[in-house]
Amino acid sequence: MKVRINNLLERIPEIDGLEFRGFQGESDFPLMLDVIEAAASADHDEESMTVFDIKNDYKHLKNSNPQNDMCFAEVNGTLVAYSRVDWSLEEASEDYIYSHFVHIRPEWRNLGIEEFMIDWCENRLREISKAHPSGHKHFFQTYSNELKPWFNQIIERKNYQPVRYFIEMSRSLQDIPSSELPEGVETRPVKSEDVRKIWDASIEAFRDHWGFTDSGEESFKGYKESKYFQPYLWQVAWHGDEVVGSVLNFIDRDYNRKYNKKRGWTEEITTHRDWRRKGIARALIIRSMHTHKALGMKEVALGVDTNNPTGALKLYTSLGYHKDKTMMTFRKEFTNS
Repeated sequence: MKVRINNLLERIPEIDGLEFRGFQGESDFPLMLDVIEAAASADHDEESMTVFDIKNDYKHLKNSNPQNDMCFAEVNGTLVAYSRVDWSLEEASEDYIYSHFVHIRPEWRNLGIEEFMIDWCENRLREISKAHPSGHKHFFQTYSNELKPWFNQIIERKNYQPVRYFIEMSRSLQDIPSSELPEGVETRPVKSEDVRKIWDASIEAFRDHWGFTDSGEESFKGYKESKYFQPYLWQVAWHGDEVVGSVLNFIDRDYNRKYNKKRGWTEEITTHRDWRRKGIARALIIRSMHTHKALGMKEVALGVDTNNPTGALKLYTSLGYHKDKTMMTFRKEFTNS
């Protein structure tokens, strides 16, 4: 299947054997994983994706159709890079966000393939944006981290600017502090009939966070079918029948095997707006640490928006988490007229 190039012909890099094509179905998943792993290894970036993970992700995509929204680069029949686009509507700002990414093998970097694929993504996203109202702001968006200076330089040359910073943090499970929940608030084992209620409460708590978009039903289905869905590890605070806070813990055993670690993840940390600043998140994180330690984990980790409006970074730092890596979100505004 040939991918549409349209007005980009003159920008194709002059590399012998280079061709571009579209998505060919599930047979592409192991090829995509090979590219992801080669790139991560070159960047000294820890990556634990599997073919199962890719298959599950692509089964539940929202606002992205791989048949039309992916571009694959091959050299003499070997996949060297691929990209995909999607879009979303930010709930608070009502801005339209048009996201894209490029994964590329290290030996093929800085030869023009990345620039061409970014151009292809922008062209495809401009086509998509024509169906959306022009009275809103429209932004191209992509993601990177401090381990990819080569890519950061490329997108900055294309006039993208970093607009938000996130950090991955971790801490050992030695010297776990103590903390108590407020009076009248309790934790209890998660029942299957409570899963959706907990999920919905977590989504609602994130609505005032930067970049929030409604993840929708497909996202919930994808999460339930993923390896990260481990409700037996969750810590959930209840006030009667109301969910007032949660930490949706998980253990990524693929990650731990690959990097010889014993790490648990204290993620999706939320507190109901009416219950913030009462120590609920702190207490749930500490309970999560004890849960992971009881299962033989030696450390815990999480990701956080450095400008989180609830002061999450300050809380995590006070609990002994330290920065491991910085991630960035880049944007560039455009008009869809």
